Amino acid sequence: MKSDTARAHSRKPKSLVNHVYNEIQNKILYNVWGTGYHALEQELAEELKVSRTPIREALIRLQRDGLVKVVPRHGMRVLPISLTDIQEIHEILTSLEGLAVQLAAARPLTPKELELLESPIRRMNEAHSKSDIKAWAQADEDFHCNLVELSGNRILTEVVDNFWSRAKRARLTMLSMRTNTADSIQEHARLVEAIRNGESAKAREILEDHRKRGITNLKKLMEERRDILQL
Repeated sequence: MKSDTARAHSRKPKSLVNHVYNEIQNKILYNVWGTGYHALEQELAEELKVSRTPIREALIRLQRDGLVKVVPRHGMRVLPISLTDIQEIHEILTSLEGLAVQLAAARPLTPKELELLESPIRRMNEAHSKSDIKAWAQADEDFHCNLVELSGNRILTEVVDNFWSRAKRARLTMLSMRTNTADSIQEHARLVEAIRNGESAKAREILEDHRKRGITNLKKLMEERRDILQL
């Protein structure tokens, strides 16, 4: 059996790899390092102030996530996000959230629980009035995260959490391209009202219609901006 010191020592490298992985992932997700960004392992190591070993291990994970292409002796390159990626991720999120909505509406939610949905909507309205798409996107993300948790299904929440990092880049791309947040806010409010009234089928229908309109509009926007997105 390992001593506490030995166990702590064995955990440290894994913790460092996780830290490096999260740092690089966030730079890609939030477009600090956009499509086509290229860097050598040594350059990444110097920027993040670590050795090349955790960089190498983190890049292998990021390549498995579909975020980068690792080229031996040439570092990594950030891959573009395709419309196909977004569509497939969108389909999965719609299915998972549809189930979450149905389960949440079937539960007798307390006023405190409903506030977890109403508060983000107020923040969306405030962000919309200021044309602050970043704040709007964060409020939208909080809404959808809380929505899944209110399903009361622990395994469903874990599945979404595990999938979320892969989905986040697609969601941020989708949200950053939105041109009409007012309609979306109204749809969120209608969804909460259906959940409050315990109307499971109606709540799921509202969510699915909301998602369908979103992906239809996104397809058009992405086609118009193919040169920017490097599709």
